[in-house]
This record gives sequence, structure tokens and C-alpha cells, in this order.
Amino acid sequence: MSTDRQTVLKRQLQLIDGQSSDPSNPSLHKHRKMALSPFQFFRGSAQLFYADLASGVLTLPSLLAAKPGMTTIMGDCHLANFGFLTEEGSQGDQVIFSPNDFDDACMGYAVWDIARFLTSVALVADLGRGILDGRYISDGTDSASGSDYHAPDNDAVVAACRGFLHAYSDTLQKVIVDSDMRYKVLKKFPDEHTLYKTWRKACKRAAGGKDFLTKSQLAKSTRFEDGVLRFVDEPEKYQVLAENEVKEVAAVFRPYLDDDILDCVARLGAGTGSNNMERYYLLVGPEDLHSLDELAMCHIVEIKQQRQAAPIFAFPDISPVNKLNPAHLTADCQRNMQRRPDLLLDEVVWRGKHWLVRSRHHARAALKPDQLVVTRKDPAIRLSEYAQSCGEALALAHSRGDRRSSRFELFMVESLANYIDEMIEVCLNYSEQVIADHALHVAMLD
Repeated sequence: MSTDRQTVLKRQLQLIDGQSSDPSNPSLHKHRKMALSPFQFFRGSAQLFYADLASGVLTLPSLLAAKPGMTTIMGDCHLANFGFLTEEGSQGDQVIFSPNDFDDACMGYAVWDIARFLTSVALVADLGRGILDGRYISDGTDSASGSDYHAPDNDAVVAACRGFLHAYSDTLQKVIVDSDMRYKVLKKFPDEHTLYKTWRKACKRAAGGKDFLTKSQLAKSTRFEDGVLRFVDEPEKYQVLAENEVKEVAAVFRPYLDDDILDCVARLGAGTGSNNMERYYLLVGPEDLHSLDELAMCHIVEIKQQRQAAPIFAFPDISPVNKLNPAHLTADCQRNMQRRPDLLLDEVVWRGKHWLVRSRHHARAALKPDQLVVTRKDPAIRLSEYAQSCGEALALAHSRGDRRSSRFELFMVESLANYIDEMIEVCLNYSEQVIADHALHVAMLD
């Protein structure tokens, strides 16, 4: 066990979570969740990735970290932070595939997002292999066993990384040729594509879809009893608030909403990297709601405490824009990266903290990483198709960071072409560091 690395891990977890993984302290739910696999550890420790970049543990091609390669970035870019959602939030009905997590978004180098994604490809493949040989536990494929199921090997990982990089560059090249291409979105998939079933599922869950009243995020989270719409009774997810706290929340946040507050709860245990951040869910809609036929008039609004974006801890002076308060920065970056941003997206200072106010998408759906890579079908094809879609979606989001010119696109296309092999090699090597860090984290919890 490396004492020096253990010190680094403790310091970084303490920095973000206020507590390190130490058996002398009751472990945080977030830290226990991170112990499930190296991929989960990677998801919950984005700041460690940037600390390793700053210290030289991870070294990316220096040319790619130049000012022309700067844009609005996800910050916590990985394979599981892409999925289907509706443009304009819960008020829209156009389902698209895109980045779906902007909590660590900020101004930064595009190569950071690219490197995190490439690393995550290797870690998700490791997750699949670990599920099949019993090293890791899966939420979605616990029954997968025997020769019928397969996971990606190293060749499949390299091919998927290469496909991601080519899709990213090809998309930026299209923007160079026609600037209107940056307003393109991924909104339809052929029936043989890896994402087809998830896309169809999302479309059915959107307002007006045939599954909206039963399987949308709104329908699954609420109940209609005695003429009143309320959150479902699930104490492990939703904590009922005291009457005085309900009144306080209503007084502070009602001006930011488009309708009445029908119910209010604290949301427990959501997320991975932000698992330990406070959040509330508001059920918003007309007070005179008469039946479930009017459910489309309602939506869930999340009020989530925001902390500083992960890259800024290690690179505090990379851009003046990153001096904005955390919730303001998240909202601005999300607006920049989306074609049609959520109509309800705001920030509030409350209780001395910064809070992001945003609508929850009815049709939010994603292909779980374990279900992607533990499969009876060819895992190499599935991983490659998924990675290519993410590469295209990320390129579109990055290209919207500055819509005045194609300077960013020209720089990235020209520069990235010379470093494809190096980027893949460096990131796959770094995935081994993450696997070692995960083992150290598990040992520190015991």
C-alpha cells in the first residue's frame, strides 16, 4: 500500500466531502458507493483526476491544453453522464441524446473532457469483466452468468476510444464547413443501433407519449389520491419536511417557479459525485388539478446545493469566468452547451449556500453502463456505437461554447489528429491508476 498515494486520496476526499475514507470515522454513503467498483470510484472523485493532472501523475499532450482549445466543458465527463432528455427541460417534448450532467461544468480545456471519457471507457469495460467474474456487483445484471454473456476486451476498448475520437473530430469538421451544424442534435437512432431501445423508451415517456402516465420520471415519483397529487411514500428516497421548512422553501423559491407548489420533500441518496450534497424536490403544477389526465401540466423541480466545479480546485485561475458562484457557473455553462436550454434553470443564495434550481426531465433515460457492456450481443460493437454517439454529442456541446467563430473547432481538429494514439495510451494507462486507487479506497474503508 502506497502511503504517499493514500495521503493524496485522503486529502482529495476531505477537500470535496469534508471527510476522508477512514475506518475511524463512520463512512459516508457516497464513499461506500464509490467502493463498489473502480468506475464508481472514478465517478465520485472527479477532483482527483484534476489533481493528478496538476501534479503530473496524468500527463496529456501539452499542445491540446492551449487557449484555443478552451471552451465550456462538462468537467465530470464520463460514459454514464450521457443520456436521453427533452430539450427545454420538462416543458419540451423533443427527445435528444446529449450530455446530461453539468454539475462540474466550467471553462476548461476540451481535452480534459476527452481524457475523462476515454478513461471511463476502459473502466466500464473493467466493470463488465468484473461483474462476470464476481469481483463487482451490478444493479442491472446480477443474474448474468455463464458463456452467454460477454464483456469488452482490451481491443474493444481501444476500438471504442478510437471511434469516439474520430466521431468527435468529424463532428467538429462539419461545424467548420457549416456553422449551423452546431445546432444539430442526436434525436433519432436506427432500430439496429445500441441506443435504439433506450431512445424509444425515452420517447414514450415524454409528455404525450404512451407511457407518460405510468413510466415517466414524474409518474413514477408521484401518486394521485383523494384528488391530491403528492410524492410517493418512499422514505429511503423522499424525506417529508416539517411544516415550517415547507413554508420557508415556498417563500424562497416560489418566485422562480411557473406554477403552484403541490408538495415538497428532501431528496435522499441521489447521484454519485454529488451524493452528499443537499437537494430538495418540489412538485409544481396547478393547485386545482382535477385528475391524472392533467399530469402534463405538472413537473418536478430540483433545488440542489452546488459546490465548486471539480476542475477549479486544481486549476483555480484558468479562466475569470470560473470565479462565478458555483450555481451561477453551472447554469451559464449548461445554457451554453445546450441547443435549447431548460426553460427553468436558475440559481439562488439560501442559507448562506448556492443552490441550482432546475426542472427534472420527464423522459430522462440512459443505458446503464453494466447493461451496455455485459451482454449476449457483441460487446465490442455495443461499446463502439455508444462511444461514437457520445463523441458526436460532446463535440456539439463543446462547439457551442463560443459561437462567434470556428477557431476552437479548427484548433481541435488539427491538433487532435496528431495525438489520437497517445491520448488512448495515456488514458488507458491512467485507468490502471484508478483501479489501484479504488483498491486503496476499499482498504481504507475497512
